[in-house]
Amino acid sequence: MTQQTRGMPTAGDGIDLAIFGAMGDLARRKLFPALYHLDREGLLPADTRLLGLARRELDAAAFREEIEQALARQLRAEEQEREAMARFLARLDYRRLDFALPEGYAQIADWHRGSSRPLVVYLSVAARLYGDICRHLEAAGCLDERARVVVEKPIGHDLASSAAINDAIGAVFPESRIYRIDHYLGKETVQNLIALRFANPLFGTQWNQNHISHVEITVAEQVGIEGRWGYFDEAGQLRDMVQNHLLQLVCLIAMDPPANLDADAIRDEKVKVLRALRPFTEERLGRDVVRGQYITGTVHGQAVPGYLEEEGANPGSHTETFVAIRTGVENWRWAGVPFYLRTGKRMPEKLSQIVIHFRQQPHYIFDPDQRDLAANKLVIRLQPEEGIMLEVLTKDSGLDKGMRLRRGPLQLDFNSAFPKTRIPDAYERLLLEVMKGRQYLFVRRDEVEHAWRWCDSLVAAWSERAEPPRRYPAGSWGPVASIAMITQDGRSWYEDY
Repeated sequence: MTQQTRGMPTAGDGIDLAIFGAMGDLARRKLFPALYHLDREGLLPADTRLLGLARRELDAAAFREEIEQALARQLRAEEQEREAMARFLARLDYRRLDFALPEGYAQIADWHRGSSRPLVVYLSVAARLYGDICRHLEAAGCLDERARVVVEKPIGHDLASSAAINDAIGAVFPESRIYRIDHYLGKETVQNLIALRFANPLFGTQWNQNHISHVEITVAEQVGIEGRWGYFDEAGQLRDMVQNHLLQLVCLIAMDPPANLDADAIRDEKVKVLRALRPFTEERLGRDVVRGQYITGTVHGQAVPGYLEEEGANPGSHTETFVAIRTGVENWRWAGVPFYLRTGKRMPEKLSQIVIHFRQQPHYIFDPDQRDLAANKLVIRLQPEEGIMLEVLTKDSGLDKGMRLRRGPLQLDFNSAFPKTRIPDAYERLLLEVMKGRQYLFVRRDEVEHAWRWCDSLVAAWSERAEPPRRYPAGSWGPVASIAMITQDGRSWYEDY
């Protein structure tokens, strides 16, 4: 498909986008490829301009060359169209800037001066710099009442630090112009979760404790620390994954129907879920939470080191690389329904999925040996291949089978269902929503703080117990205790079915 068949970029409604940390890993791997795809698809207005900001000494031409090389590494060959690439690179400009010093910010004001477009500032930098950057932008006269700021997670490492960072951003930008990214919210399947729940009466009427037995969410990473040992050892898997990604998925599964699709209508319902999460007690901690840390093992036939043998490691670290949690949402809709959350590094495969387990029929009339089969499961796969699958029971075929049951899928695989449609990366959707000034895919401050409050209570309880994490071999599904946690309820993790 050529650029002509997709359509050229539209005129007007563009932005001036200034990317802080433009030479960093996130910008090279995600932001610039996403912006290129938007341009290639005709979704980046013709008057949009892009300014890269970093500490490296480069001129604009050298910066364009760096980004072109990064795009060549990230894009498939058929996606690298000469006309689209030339047009995209022509949008790019660059300024060297020490983010902590106010002196250089005047060059951003000079670059934006006279523009009729709103300035959007993307902070692809450490969160400790957010406040300084916002203050310096304001002092240099870069901002007006249309300016927006986009910030990446993690925002702080606990409630207190998160509040301090948000206070610093909020002193310059009102909440209506702050876009806090959780890239999971931009995934196609997450968007389809909203449609699945609220557009289909089949699920809308069944989405409660009367029909759902339990919910499990798994976010498994095959990789280890990838050279980020210093950062990760301060954060751990709970802060790095549960506080944002997994709790956002819990909110989308458990929230009540919003009045409409407005940003605050959706986010109001998500906050209600966070406020209703079951708190941790000393009694529940030992039964409902498992911490783990990977040791030497094998992933896809390759030997890999344990967490404490990674480069730069502290051999005495008790930081968790795996967490499994049994929790619940204590409200009328979900009373008595356990939510099993699990996330870890050095798992057997890269996998993000939600499994909704429906209750069995109240009266069972088929083969008693097959009773464990007799429940439907809705599997929502976020990665690696996005899709939705409903497990249903039918009669096994054959004259000799009688009324034996078999389990089979009703499946929507996005790659198969839409073979000629490229599934956009989450950052493409999120950047497009920023440009349009729509916030429903972004996280409001009170969401962040309620999530931190819940996680902080768990961290505090861990600190009091002072127990080391349980060991698990790299390439496994985590500590044996995480299996025991769910099997003591008479259930299994989905891959064990």
